[in-house]
Amino acid sequence: MKKSLSISTALSGGVMILLFWQGLSWLIDSPVMPSPIEVIPIFIRLIYGDLGLHFMASAGRVLASVTLAVLTAVPAGLALGQMPKLNRVFDPLIAIVYPIPKIVFLPVIYILLGITDISKIFLITVIVFFQILVVVRDEAANLHPELILSVRSIGAGRRALFRFVYIPASLPAVLTALRISIGTAVAVLFIAEQSLTTWGLGYYIIVETYQVLLYPEMYAGILGMSLLGLILYFLIDTLDRTVNRHLHLEK
Repeated sequence: MKKSLSISTALSGGVMILLFWQGLSWLIDSPVMPSPIEVIPIFIRLIYGDLGLHFMASAGRVLASVTLAVLTAVPAGLALGQMPKLNRVFDPLIAIVYPIPKIVFLPVIYILLGITDISKIFLITVIVFFQILVVVRDEAANLHPELILSVRSIGAGRRALFRFVYIPASLPAVLTALRISIGTAVAVLFIAEQSLTTWGLGYYIIVETYQVLLYPEMYAGILGMSLLGLILYFLIDTLDRTVNRHLHLEK
């Protein structure tokens, strides 16, 4: 059974991290490990300035990537799941490409698409695409034939089946895949933003703070990227619980 991350659980975990961070700061007693008491006020001040702009740039890239991945992977997964012949054609390709860490293709993507936001968004889209594709394909392939036959018996065509059977049945799986992949998407974004850009949390953490030894500001950027991942996770988790509750009421 999936366990949702409640606000109280997140707050408790946050407090534990802050206590561990504070203890580590006392233990190391060095400028490279400032305490949360020093970093949090800096984060609050900077989030209304340049750090906030970097945060919005990163959030925009992740949201664009996730949206594109969903819009492309869901129809493709449904088609593969309900068309065995088509799935047999593409299954070897998916089996080979799926486990490959897509971040290794970043230089190739830069060469083909240029060093722009499009290349970064494309990379994250590809990563999330395959995670959603595989989940939706398997979910669509495992639908009970009786359910499909019952809907077809009232005259529903393929388009109606996709709209009223396949998509509602696979939606929880899509949201589960998104919950799992959002951390990977933010991590890849951090790597992609470290160079050849001027905006983004990855750029802020590595170029604007770490490389010039601004350690408190660096940790403020890390807090910003952590907050981005947490917000996105909570949004998907809330949508997941809403969809599951709606489907449960319908049953």
